[in-house]
Amino acid sequence: MEEIQSRGDDAPLSTAKHGDTAGRASETLAEAKGDSLVGKTVTIDRPREELYSFWRDVGNLPHFMENVVAVEPLDDRRSRWEVKAPGGTTVGWISVITEDKPGELIAWASEEGADVPNSGRVEFRDAPDGRGTWVTATILYDPPAGIVGKVIAKIFQREPAIQARRDLRRFKQLMETGEVATAARNRREYEEEQQ
Repeated sequence: MEEIQSRGDDAPLSTAKHGDTAGRASETLAEAKGDSLVGKTVTIDRPREELYSFWRDVGNLPHFMENVVAVEPLDDRRSRWEVKAPGGTTVGWISVITEDKPGELIAWASEEGADVPNSGRVEFRDAPDGRGTWVTATILYDPPAGIVGKVIAKIFQREPAIQARRDLRRFKQLMETGEVATAARNRREYEEEQQ
């Protein structure tokens, strides 16, 4: 693994097959919070500066993050989050931007007292041959109720690994087409949305 890293491996850390990836990911964050690691990458056919600007305006995030009920900006670096949880409940926290490189990356960490302690970063890199932008989201989190909460969240499809993949796909759709495609909802999904 050391040989690969010394050659400048640019694959997302969460794809590593060996070692303590959560620990290594936390080393890249100013304030690491959590021990479960999620990482996903998507290629979007838009300039990285445009993607960064849209993401940096936290009020835009509920447009493509399926389980985010609301994000309220508190100041230039802090925002209050409310997110759907299993069983028709919500969880919340205040998030602080810990690193901000315009056009390149945004890193954050939840403040103390968060229902779901979390931290992470979103990176924007030019894809090869002018094929758009690679957007990589890396998230560390502590699920509520530990492993039991993680299993329950997975059953209700509120687990961050599932959501990260879906949300990045929705971000791609929104940025490339101007809208997010929706599938027909079943009765349970409709009732859940009404809560």
